Amino acid sequence: MMAPWTSRVPLAVLLLVLLAARCTDGYKPVVIVHGILDGPKEFETLSTFIKKVHPGTEVHTISLYNNLESLKPLWMQVRDFKKAIKEIMNKSPKGVHLLCFSQGGVICRAVLSTSPNHNVHTFISLSSPLAGQYGDTDYLKKVLPNHAKKMVYIFCYNKMGQKMSMCSYWNDPHHRADYLRGNTFLPLINGEKPHKFMKEWRENFLRIKKMVLIGGPDDGVITPWQSSYYGFYDAREDVVEMRNQEFYKRDTFGLRTLDARGDVSVCVQSGVEHTHWHSNFTVFTNCIEKWLI
Repeated sequence: MMAPWTSRVPLAVLLLVLLAARCTDGYKPVVIVHGILDGPKEFETLSTFIKKVHPGTEVHTISLYNNLESLKPLWMQVRDFKKAIKEIMNKSPKGVHLLCFSQGGVICRAVLSTSPNHNVHTFISLSSPLAGQYGDTDYLKKVLPNHAKKMVYIFCYNKMGQKMSMCSYWNDPHHRADYLRGNTFLPLINGEKPHKFMKEWRENFLRIKKMVLIGGPDDGVITPWQSSYYGFYDAREDVVEMRNQEFYKRDTFGLRTLDARGDVSVCVQSGVEHTHWHSNFTVFTNCIEKWLI
């Protein structure tokens, strides 16, 4: 028999109240990893967006390798970000969401692949060079002011160059053999160069339930901008889309499997410059908000 008080409350209202209570209690923590040459301060607006729309959400913006420290070797950064993220995950049995910007998205890709028992539910990559970077940008001019893009590979594809974070995802389409030989980061995490951990890293990556890829044509930094969706240049500098990339076709790190599951979401937003992605409320509402539950 229905309790007396419920007979005086419309069923629809009761269901809405119960649903609201469940949603508020059910928000997973959000872990934010910043990009190159910035830090947690730049993500205060995004954190405010999240907490306003989903009250009570724990938002952790990791303070590591901030500003110029972000130029340090990428594998070193992956090691320390992984440790920080693991501490948060250990306190969050229901799982976490990983929201990573620019270079942070590449770091998070490696964290996911090298973490065997992670509980990341949704990986949100916000304007990240997931398939690599090849282009003259404001960031490049700050750290390599005297080098045009055609010459950067000479510096990047050796032991000294690989100590600079940007070189770890510099992908020169005109020097493919040098990229595969000298880049000790991106070809490994994307499975473009065979290695003994490929099967293990693929299984680790596929533990995520959803991957959200965000970017757009007016970014101005990620080059080509389609790298945000695993697209990249061929030798003629024509963009080859994600599903035509060899690492997708061969499913080297699980991208094709994730896509076949229906768990890859792409969100294209025009009119957004690179440094504005994380403070643009339209981007948040259109591309991010619905996944943070």
